[in-house]
Amino acid sequence: MSGREVGDGTWAVILGASSGTGAAIAEAVAQRPGLNVFGVHRGRYAEQAAEVERRVRAQGRDVVLRQADASTPEGAEAGADALLASAGPRSVKLFVHSIAGASVGHFLSTGEDRLHPRRIQRTFDCMAHSFVYWAQALVARDLLAPEARLLGLQNPLDQTHLGNTGLISAAKASLEMYVRHLAMELGPRGHRVNLLKFGTVMTPALRHVYSPEALARLEEAHAKLNPAGRMCTVEEVARFVTVLVGEDAAWFNGATIDFSGGMTLRLLDLVLNP
Repeated sequence: MSGREVGDGTWAVILGASSGTGAAIAEAVAQRPGLNVFGVHRGRYAEQAAEVERRVRAQGRDVVLRQADASTPEGAEAGADALLASAGPRSVKLFVHSIAGASVGHFLSTGEDRLHPRRIQRTFDCMAHSFVYWAQALVARDLLAPEARLLGLQNPLDQTHLGNTGLISAAKASLEMYVRHLAMELGPRGHRVNLLKFGTVMTPALRHVYSPEALARLEEAHAKLNPAGRMCTVEEVARFVTVLVGEDAAWFNGATIDFSGGMTLRLLDLVLNP
């Protein structure tokens, strides 16, 4: 069956599809359950985006990678129009929100790390508001297939108070509320909206931000944090997303699914037993 037939429900929409978790999810769902991929990325990792496209096509799937800013209302509207032209109505089985673009810093600082209003707005658009923008755009164009799955990505920062991550924690808390309310609104239509929480994974963005020495310290810290003695991988996250697309996971709705491998349990343990 062609990926562009009306109502076939064989497409995954992945925001942030060029690298890291988004790229891994694109490749995984192309293999199982065999979805075509419509991805949006900013173009920062052009080589990785080309590799994602090659690997998805190698699975025999259609792929459309769009270079654009997916975090704004205008970006969501334009992206949904392009998706409608490529895939047709009721074609989206899976929507994954994997946009990076957060600011770290302090709210009351007088230095360079002060979180000014523009940085606050940008972080909330990237990490929270854009989930709603895209949900609205997909519904308005009748792009969601029967029993579609909408998935946001969360991290354990809502259970910690790292000094410079307050803005990220606040945005992710908003995302969680959006997921719950959209689950209620879309549930009667047969759709499911959930949030997947996992710990730090090694991505190109992380390697860009941190030096090799800092990355080594990060991996060492996570070896202590995680009961398994290591960091989670993007491939492990992606494989679990393929499970969430399946019928066996159809009763999840409005849930924050803990896929941290026990990392949050270990956080408390390290405080009590340093």
